[in-house]
Amino acid sequence: MDQKVIHTIRPVVQVVHGHETADGDGVRLTRLIGGPALPQLDPFLLLDDFRSDDPDDYIGGFPPHPHRGFETVTYLLHGRMRHGDNAGHSGVIEHGGVQWMTAGRGIVHSEMPEQEDGLLAGFQLWVNLPAAHKMMAPRYQEFGAENIPLEPREDGVAVKVIAGTTSRGTRGPVRDLITPASYFDITLPAGATFEEPVAVERNAFVYVFAGDVHIGGRRIEAFSLALLGAGDAVEIAATSDSRLLLVSGAPLREPVVRGGPFVMNTEAELRQAYSDYRAGNF
Repeated sequence: MDQKVIHTIRPVVQVVHGHETADGDGVRLTRLIGGPALPQLDPFLLLDDFRSDDPDDYIGGFPPHPHRGFETVTYLLHGRMRHGDNAGHSGVIEHGGVQWMTAGRGIVHSEMPEQEDGLLAGFQLWVNLPAAHKMMAPRYQEFGAENIPLEPREDGVAVKVIAGTTSRGTRGPVRDLITPASYFDITLPAGATFEEPVAVERNAFVYVFAGDVHIGGRRIEAFSLALLGAGDAVEIAATSDSRLLLVSGAPLREPVVRGGPFVMNTEAELRQAYSDYRAGNF
């Protein structure tokens, strides 16, 4: 006889509202991870939410800048963003698309709005790389909205699977990650509930960017990040039409020494990154 699996639902241990800041050439954004309230959530180093229909808030974009030692994940909800790098790679991220870029040993790239008006909205997540892979060759995984599967569930719930695999077997197109991670974009109609296992060894968060939900009995409003505590599953109940990110990752448990666009394990490695960049060795 089949036995029902009993899960331990993860509680909310911290709610982060983020702070308004600017990056690149004056792009206005809200920083949820990487700020004073939540400096990092191993292996995640940064989460920014950028959204505006005022070109003055985003038109300057992110001119050429370097990275080393981690991955940047750009997921675009609205608009178009052109990117290019010093190795000759270029392309356009469009509405609903994702770019998972592994900076590895070093890359210089730019991200510039491919529009002069209208709404530009999306997220950038930074994922740390383990020491053994910080100097790996740079690479990209890029997928348009048409290549990202949408898993329908009961009561109108829908799960867009960018990375990782759901409990129902839907697998995202971003694969072969050095740092294991899952990245789901979930839509919940009012009154619906979403339940999903989350590996007990992973750190996880929920970022609500539309609507109002309850997690473990705690209300989480729009534009709030809920840091999840220990457990092996998440349960989210929507009190209004809602949309959110559920992201989890395996912690590296390694020293983090960061300076602007570089994330290494020691001060000596960080100094070397600056030296290599100044010498044109990226």
